[in-house]
Amino acid sequence: MQLPEWEMILRLVLALVLGAFIGLDRRLRSKPAGLRTMSLVSLGSATFTLVGIEAMQQLAFAEQLAGLETMVRLDTSRVIAGIVGGIGFLGAGAIIQSRGRIQGMTTASGIWMTAAIGVSVGLGLYFLALTATLLAYVVLVLLRRQFTEEDGTSVDEC
Repeated sequence: MQLPEWEMILRLVLALVLGAFIGLDRRLRSKPAGLRTMSLVSLGSATFTLVGIEAMQQLAFAEQLAGLETMVRLDTSRVIAGIVGGIGFLGAGAIIQSRGRIQGMTTASGIWMTAAIGVSVGLGLYFLALTATLLAYVVLVLLRRQFTEEDGTSVDEC
């Protein structure tokens, strides 16, 4: 059964909005990966997930038409694994080591989390995606730590 086009559009728009919600905090804090980055990561993850779902469904339908008795496993785990690996490279690029300090860990983990939100929306797991977005936002906003540098100025955690 193919997803209706309106359902695909809904999933893509929701992934974009939820990614933007996470990116908004990063943008307001002038972090490297902000609103646009997080929006695109979430949207891209949802898109790849939908492509994986659709590809498996088309394959199953083609085999059904051909009269093959082989059961096709409708599994998007390979697509999701590819997303996780690809996002790992993106996150690694956000991490910088300078003078013994590591910066960008929160940005990298935010990119990773936003990808997970996009995959959740792509799979139609709306409650999971909304809950994950809310929890990630709580971590970014309510659990923000302040550090004081030697010169007395206050800086955010990576």
